Amino acid sequence: MPHTSTLTVAKFGGTSVANYRAMQACADIVCADPAIKVVVVSACSGVTNHLVTLASGQLSPSQRQQTLEQIAVIQRPILDELGAPAALADYIEQQLVQMDRLSLQAQTSPSGAIKDSLLALGEACSSALFTEVLQQRQQAVQCFDVRQVLRTDSHYGQAEPDLVLIASLCQQHLQPVLATQRVVTQGFIGADSEGHTTTLGRGGSDYSAALLAEALAAEVLAIWTDVDGIYSCDPRLVPAARPIAELSFNEAAEMATFGAKVLHPATILPAVRSGCAVFVGKSSEPQRGGSWIRQQLQGAPGYRAVTLRRRQTLLTVHSLNMLHARGFLAELFAILAKHRISVDLITTSEVSVALTLDNTGSDGCGIELITPALRAELEAMCRLEVTENLSLVAVIGNQLATTAGVARKVFAEIDGYNVRMICHGASAHNLCFLVANSDADAVVQHLHKQLIEA
Repeated sequence: MPHTSTLTVAKFGGTSVANYRAMQACADIVCADPAIKVVVVSACSGVTNHLVTLASGQLSPSQRQQTLEQIAVIQRPILDELGAPAALADYIEQQLVQMDRLSLQAQTSPSGAIKDSLLALGEACSSALFTEVLQQRQQAVQCFDVRQVLRTDSHYGQAEPDLVLIASLCQQHLQPVLATQRVVTQGFIGADSEGHTTTLGRGGSDYSAALLAEALAAEVLAIWTDVDGIYSCDPRLVPAARPIAELSFNEAAEMATFGAKVLHPATILPAVRSGCAVFVGKSSEPQRGGSWIRQQLQGAPGYRAVTLRRRQTLLTVHSLNMLHARGFLAELFAILAKHRISVDLITTSEVSVALTLDNTGSDGCGIELITPALRAELEAMCRLEVTENLSLVAVIGNQLATTAGVARKVFAEIDGYNVRMICHGASAHNLCFLVANSDADAVVQHLHKQLIEA
């Protein structure tokens, strides 16, 4: 990655800070690039999953202790490799004690605030450990509590950032520190107006880093992860998938939204607003390069990628009141907004509306999208049909909506499969449809072979 910027925000994911050796590889990257002033880290790999288990409040005393010990087994070897400096050792032990205390509270009086406070402790540990790694390399660096600047609302579990306040607080509290030293800070977490800890949702560390990059007017946001860039498809599903050297914000946004797991879907938005270039690379092998995401590209190909997003729900509402009536869709979306439901795809007929809802973020986080309250409110105005076990396939590219024959070519290739819903034309960069989970892998593999590899 070339040193072309005056300020780079670098984010390292959970696998990149999984252990002492991985942290040393990240430290190599930071020390080699003087432009990296802000380092954002996720919790060490596996820690957040254990914390989610603790936050469920459903564990027996022995299960609680076993889960706490599993977290300690991840943290303590890193501490030992660092020589267990007294102040750091005391801090890590305090966080483990805090995990124990909050997990007990989650059992007796569960709340979103307790859960977020518990989940944030993973990043508290990893940021303190990585700060010590850099300090032992004689780097001028401090561990900075991101809650000083990353202000959100109080919607625990999926907090919304206050962009104006974040920008102001970064200029007030973070920018002066960067004049003399680097900072290591936490991804995924923030604080509301009362100072209570909040989280941005699973995968929110990328988003945190992008928000800080925007607020600090950084030239580059570098996302260091366990893959060497953004691929044309998930290589675990399609071994022939290949990394994309350069792609536009529009392409990257579509890929992140519709299933490419390298980037959190919201990450691109702050970069688009600020014009900050985004780099995605592999922290254990930085020499392999990666993918650059930029505002505009010249000569981008028609077909760029095929993505897959599992765990989709198709919600179909039927009502004769829609026929030649005004306001039905407004009322429907008002109800969904009230219950904080985000809709991805939509198609309509005279008396029906079909919507897709994404469940991928709910696994393990206790989020139920179609709650009894939402179902009751919808059934008061229409007949409701809910279909599960579906996957969303997206063909990503350029000028797809204005190029003749695109839809015909795509669907000719999957003629033998049942397609439940199609969205095409709203964006020049995607063609999306739903298929049964059981067909999804084969559909993606065939489309990639015919559209990308051919």
